[in-house]
Amino acid sequence: MKRVDLYLKVEVEVEEDEKPEKVAAEICRQIQKNAVVRSAEFSNAVTRE
Repeated sequence: MKRVDLYLKVEVEVEEDEKPEKVAAEICRQIQKNAVVRSAEFSNAVTRE
């Protein structure tokens, strides 16, 4: 079996008092529950209006 890196862009809406890093960490935890996912990490956040 070969290993493949997938790069995903996920757009989310967060409350003003909520940290994007915390949301990203939860998304990574959920993704890692999948049996084929070896690791997931957060690398960057861009805030837009």
